[in-house]
Amino acid sequence: MSKKRPIDEELAACLKELRLPTVRGCYAELADTAQREELSYEGYLLEVLQRECQGRRQHRTERLLRDSRLPIPKSLGAFDLKRLPPKVAAVVRTLVEGGFVDRKENVLAFGNPGSGKTHLLCAIGQELARAGRTVYFRSTNLLVQELLLAKRDLKLPRMIKKLSRYQALILDDLGYVQQSREEMEVLFTLLAERYERGSVLITSNLPFSKWEAIFKDAMTTAAAIDRLVHHSVILELNLPSYRVEQAKKSKGGGLSAEEPPAAPQ
Repeated sequence: MSKKRPIDEELAACLKELRLPTVRGCYAELADTAQREELSYEGYLLEVLQRECQGRRQHRTERLLRDSRLPIPKSLGAFDLKRLPPKVAAVVRTLVEGGFVDRKENVLAFGNPGSGKTHLLCAIGQELARAGRTVYFRSTNLLVQELLLAKRDLKLPRMIKKLSRYQALILDDLGYVQQSREEMEVLFTLLAERYERGSVLITSNLPFSKWEAIFKDAMTTAAAIDRLVHHSVILELNLPSYRVEQAKKSKGGGLSAEEPPAAPQ
């Protein structure tokens, strides 16, 4: 006759089968607490299940941030919102709530090099991920190369479908590196496929008036701008370079800031 296993072993086996790792790790400790504080059975059960829910939310957030490829140091807490004009700062506070993603709207951030465009959109992306939304960050140049390789391998539709699983796609430094017509064609295909299907967040130091240099012809440029702007929020960060400011502080004001380029139109 087989010997019956102790109740703690039975519990551990059941919790493992049910995939409740947090409960398995805390139920005994919480049982002692419940006994000392004379909690009801329901109160004890609630404490245990709340721990499990908290653990699952934390693991999901960690996975979403890991999959997003967002640079973690570029967080909202590390961004000085006081550098932004008050109206822009107010818009940013609204964006981190994530409603624009649910509405499939885009965010276009323009500004001088070093003005904080990338940091700001990464910070917004992190807040979206922490709220449970799927985000993917990539430099435009690298993503275009990956799209081009997929096209050559006849896998472009598959890659675009994979990217469509992300609710928010962050493309950094659009126009920073000049691309060939073939490279811009695959980027336009991606933008066209995401139109009204998913949010695109873009940083660029080029105003719309110079985007023909990116997309190579007036018709494609107009079509790309039309799709991006139709449902969008535009952030103009007409700020001096943060890196130059920090260098001036560290050198006691020994450097002079460069004259910023023309603001985006």
